[in-house]
Amino acid sequence: MEEAATTLEAVDIMGILETLPHRYPFLMIDRIVGIRGDECAIGIKNVTFNEPQFLGHFPKGPVFPGVLMIEGMAQTAGVICLRAIGAVGKPISVFFLTIDKAKFRKPVVPGDTLEFHMTKKNRKKNMWWYRGEAKVGNQTVAEAEVGAMLVVG
Repeated sequence: MEEAATTLEAVDIMGILETLPHRYPFLMIDRIVGIRGDECAIGIKNVTFNEPQFLGHFPKGPVFPGVLMIEGMAQTAGVICLRAIGAVGKPISVFFLTIDKAKFRKPVVPGDTLEFHMTKKNRKKNMWWYRGEAKVGNQTVAEAEVGAMLVVG
């Protein structure tokens, strides 16, 4: 049983689409790696210039919006929670409860690969809280604590 707890899993884009209700242009993760139950995972987002937010944020110096980094953190946590409770492919609603201690440290630009490092802080019934760090390479570009409630069915 201990071996299963240390096995790391991954989810590709098709698995993410099967799990989350989000779709383009609001799907903020392309893949998830290093999943360990509902304890932790790393969501990956490839930032590209052809995304709609860059039309207005900012056309001559595109910067990926911080609020979308927070959304990417939440989506990563959502996938690992839903997979952990076996809710893949079922109708769900996900409601933000909290966004705390958000900090933005460095701009993210097209061409960057964002990694959302999510670690579970707590769980009570159908509510989860995670601490997230968004990284480009080894540098932390944003961080936050997020909480959400999942309603399946």
